[in-house]
Amino acid sequence: MNPNERVVHLAFRPSNKDIFLLVETCPKLEVVQLPRSYKRTISKSIEMFLEMQKVELMEGDVWGHRKDINEYYTVPSSVIEKIKDMKGEGVPAEEVAEKVAKESKLNSKMVMYILNLKQIE
Repeated sequence: MNPNERVVHLAFRPSNKDIFLLVETCPKLEVVQLPRSYKRTISKSIEMFLEMQKVELMEGDVWGHRKDINEYYTVPSSVIEKIKDMKGEGVPAEEVAEKVAKESKLNSKMVMYILNLKQIE
């Protein structure tokens, strides 16, 4: 895994050891995204550990996740531009997240994360 990763989606139920190794391997990590069913099973100690490391634990799925496709998903520049434009027009964050989530493969929490990045301002 690239040590510069900032957002990681885990398509498996991670153990405490998996999370510790992930944070150690990727010191710039900001978000760990898990499917809802896996997020519910994360221990409170891991939630606290991630919080102390300033890593957000986010619920979400990756559509069409298969092992024979690309390892990375890059958010299209058109989606980033749409988020920037709507933010610049003063559209409320919740409305931006809802609209962009409907039009793209991103969930609303991920759109909110992108919306709050310094580069988007």
